[in-house]
Amino acid sequence: MKLPFILAKRFVAGESFTESIPKAKELNNKNLKLTLDLLGENVKDRQTASDTVDSYIRLLDGINEHELESSISIKLTMMGLDIDEDFCRENLFRLLDIAQKHDQFVRIDMEGSDNTQITLDIFKEAHQRYGSHIGTVIQSMLHRSKNDINELADMGADIRLVKGAYNEPSKIAHQNMPAIREAFKEQAKVLLEKTDFPRFGTHDDELIDWLKTYTTKNDIPKDRFEFQMLYGLREDTMVQLTEEGYRTRVYVPFGSDWLPYFTRRLAERKENIWFVLSTMFKN
Repeated sequence: MKLPFILAKRFVAGESFTESIPKAKELNNKNLKLTLDLLGENVKDRQTASDTVDSYIRLLDGINEHELESSISIKLTMMGLDIDEDFCRENLFRLLDIAQKHDQFVRIDMEGSDNTQITLDIFKEAHQRYGSHIGTVIQSMLHRSKNDINELADMGADIRLVKGAYNEPSKIAHQNMPAIREAFKEQAKVLLEKTDFPRFGTHDDELIDWLKTYTTKNDIPKDRFEFQMLYGLREDTMVQLTEEGYRTRVYVPFGSDWLPYFTRRLAERKENIWFVLSTMFKN
């Protein structure tokens, strides 16, 4: 049985790009930049993967048509990574050819740890070929991220640093929040020192306050890095940060395959569960 979309409305802007346009424009009107994210993962057949690339290309066209201040985020498993690595790479490059032609930006989202290495390998190839039109994500909770951050920073890669939303074992990832936060801070320092414009995806007040204090203390201008948050969470905070002079961006997911994303959002914060339960019983 398919769950009703009303459950996910807090975190997902719509089940189609068309449905998400009013929300996107509303956020842009508040001087918030966007990253539009077509939801889905783990595509298993070639035709669906190829169709997904076509959907991403139409999304780039739609961003131009509606004059949205937005980039896009993609998952390699939606482009056929689980089918064949070369096929996935060809699909990614087909999309990036269009993005480069229209001076648009594509971020490769990071998935579970089983795909971390191949995702970074493909990203490095894409970065050599497409430069500033491509970026990726590092999850601070993974033990390996300390080394990955240093390598990617030396490349001058465009990195979005997040804590990580996947359930990973202790041999692969930190398990407690103080350790994850400390890893985030150390990796953020590297990005701020070595890269031109790092992006920090967090809703954590401790990390937000730390970033503001650290950058002020080290004379790093407010417009040389970016705070990023997810659609449906702390919009008022994003508006306030924008008014304070910081660069900001909201990740705006949409699509009919919203359940895995929705489930991860619920798992992150118990108050998200209470919000959804209360919504179910409203008229």
